[in-house]
Amino acid sequence: MLKFAPLFLALVLAGCSTRLAQQLDDTPNAGPCPVAGSIHDAARYVKFQDGGGQLYSDIAYTGEITNVRLYCRYFKETPLEAEIEVEFAFGKGPAATANAHDYRYFVAVTRRNGKVLAKEYFNTRAEFERGLVTGTSELVNKIVIPRADESISGVNFEVIVGFELTPEQIEFNRSGSRFRLDAAK
Repeated sequence: MLKFAPLFLALVLAGCSTRLAQQLDDTPNAGPCPVAGSIHDAARYVKFQDGGGQLYSDIAYTGEITNVRLYCRYFKETPLEAEIEVEFAFGKGPAATANAHDYRYFVAVTRRNGKVLAKEYFNTRAEFERGLVTGTSELVNKIVIPRADESISGVNFEVIVGFELTPEQIEFNRSGSRFRLDAAK
């Protein structure tokens, strides 16, 4: 009887997934989702030790937004609802003083002309217990894209993501300076 247990378990799980698939709404979207991505000037985070210069040896922590995916759903005339998945890579530099660091980032809904309609801030934490490089993926639910009516498509909007940075960090990014997360290897 025990030799048939894996077969029985596989059949039971297949039946569950079939019922689950039947419960999901598979109605196609009435239109495309908004474009989503990270904003160039805020997609990288480099924190230098206080009072240090901008040398590799002065780096405390780094971060990079490596991927952004948006999932949306149209519901007749209601606003477009979406969720966004953001993937991060983090690094711990030679000047780091702790095995964890908090990173603040934003998700903004804009019109295609750049006008910000909504912006919200979130925190993510990197734990460096196992090494100098780590990563995580964050899911932000309930992003509302305000359509005037059901004739307005998602392509009229953008959802952008970036780190909250100081003016010095933004200038560092704009200057083209860059330190790779694995530069010490």
